[in-house]
Amino acid sequence: MDGSIIPAKFRDPHVTADGKPRASVELGGLTTLWFNTGTLCNITCVNCYIESSPRNDALVYLTAAEVRRFLDEAEREAPELREVGFTGGEPFLNPDLPAMLEDALGRGLRVLVLTNAMRPMTLKRAALLALKEAHGERLALRVSLDHPSAAGHDALRGAGSFAKALDGLRWLAEHGFHVAVAGRTVGGEGEAALRRGFAGLFAAHGLRIDADEPRQLVLFPEMDGSPETPEIAESCWAILGKRPDAMMCASSRMVVRRRGEAEARVAACTLLPYDPRFDCGATLAEARRRVWMSHPHCSRFCALGGACCA
Repeated sequence: MDGSIIPAKFRDPHVTADGKPRASVELGGLTTLWFNTGTLCNITCVNCYIESSPRNDALVYLTAAEVRRFLDEAEREAPELREVGFTGGEPFLNPDLPAMLEDALGRGLRVLVLTNAMRPMTLKRAALLALKEAHGERLALRVSLDHPSAAGHDALRGAGSFAKALDGLRWLAEHGFHVAVAGRTVGGEGEAALRRGFAGLFAAHGLRIDADEPRQLVLFPEMDGSPETPEIAESCWAILGKRPDAMMCASSRMVVRRRGEAEARVAACTLLPYDPRFDCGATLAEARRRVWMSHPHCSRFCALGGACCA
């Protein structure tokens, strides 16, 4: 091979473009299990991580029976499981979501639902109140507010979406739900400025959310699928001062049902439901395999961005 020609990045699953062993991550213990309830969403967002929209059903609706199958298996194969997350799309569009939440909560697990808090959620208010009454703070909801201003949020999610999401967030807070907010580092603003902006928003609306607490206000890095981010080689762990067991795929997996497939399957990462390199099989037992950091998201979101969906 001509050494002057460097192949494209992120192609070889085990070797970086400059010939170094690629970083990889073992599943140490499955403490968080995600379910993608389907990619259908009531809105279309700019740079949605998994391209959700009102027309994208590349991931079809999971059923309560499919969720039950994996939770049953987790009781046998992953007794260390502590948290179950539900994401989409917009999870509240899935008609089986209340039954899924009841199943997970009824097993004594913590449950996190990622939502835009708009009309699909408000239509399920009665079911949410019943779940809260039965299970208390083990049910948490994280509301997507991409920016502390209406203009910044609506630029990504559509005109009027900020006001609707804020209404939903206020309703959750007023009824005593355990809530958090997810924003995005867009527009070149620094994290400190964004946290100050959110702190002002929360104070103005009487929301008891600590904008300086990373678990109450999660700020996700802005991403696209371009390879214009460094590859992570095994030698990078020491350089970055990070450990592979701190990456998301060291403790979590996500269940998806891809359109056209015969059954639900397990993906290594919440951000990579389509890439066959990150398909981990049809069972949690099969999913206990090493994951190679061979996608730009592995670098931009996890290794360099330090972000985590859980």
